[in-house]
Amino acid sequence: MASGVALAVLIPLGVTAVGDGPPASAAFDPAAFDFWVDSAMGPIKSRILRAADGNTNRVVYVLDGQRAPETLNGWEIETNVPAVLASWNINVVMPVGGMSSFYADWNAPSSFFGVPPGSGSSVSGSGALNAFAAGPGKSYRYQWESFLTGNLREALRDRLGFSSIRNGVFGLSMGGSAALTLAAYYPQQFSFAGSYSGYLNISAPGMREAIRIAMLDAGGYNVDSMAPPWGPQWLRMDPFVFAPNLVRNGTRLWVAAASGLPTATDGPSFDTLNGMGLEALALANTRSFELRMATLGGGNAVYDYPAFGIHNWTNWQAEAYRMIPDLSANIG
Repeated sequence: MASGVALAVLIPLGVTAVGDGPPASAAFDPAAFDFWVDSAMGPIKSRILRAADGNTNRVVYVLDGQRAPETLNGWEIETNVPAVLASWNINVVMPVGGMSSFYADWNAPSSFFGVPPGSGSSVSGSGALNAFAAGPGKSYRYQWESFLTGNLREALRDRLGFSSIRNGVFGLSMGGSAALTLAAYYPQQFSFAGSYSGYLNISAPGMREAIRIAMLDAGGYNVDSMAPPWGPQWLRMDPFVFAPNLVRNGTRLWVAAASGLPTATDGPSFDTLNGMGLEALALANTRSFELRMATLGGGNAVYDYPAFGIHNWTNWQAEAYRMIPDLSANIG
């Protein structure tokens, strides 16, 4: 089913295969502050928003989508969700950057045909024209999983006093897949994980090539540098494959994908058409994941399938509002 949907998306539209919505326009929450942490990737910035009641036990990591910029996390740019989380007495951790990274530890820096990064010129925006430019994940190897579960986790504990256990994590699209990966392999750190419009069956026919196209469009990254095709490293990243871990861990999950039908606020445009196809692909992946979990006897997940919604921030913000009470009840 996923393969058929992927072809339906890719052939008539010629679009970004599995990315997120159009590039965001920057916003800034003055209540949040920059939190820099050294790592194997160099200094990495996160944005922190403290819980309204000042507690340090309730913490959630909020993951961006495929076009994650180096300035602010998309949730701060596009939504008021971080502020709402803080009002629920939850400390919000927003890692910044990681475009096309899937928040994974990559096999190698992104490159093509053995050409070292920096051989081309960086251009504004994202796209294949950046394929040979230097920059994040190209001048060095992405090691986001190690950062989120090691450097950042320890710095939050040691410098801010944040609890390093029973945290939450959620994200959209690329970040949704990554949230489930983190919960699957770090159950002590994450007691809750949420995936919105995630790609949860990435080993299905056609999905690797769909991701290849998306990563090329979102910053000019090479999927083969992330993980060799169909090997253990790739399968380790596939929620459909590691679903038994989530059942065994008993992690509370919130898994959502909309129908792909536009809402009244999604006007006629190429972005809307693109978002319809992308959400249909995410929906097929998510339904497959739900079936897989059911065959394993997993009763630890809430599934939400809104009747209207496409692959964009309007959909993801509304989904976050629905999820927050469940997140609040399952962390700390």
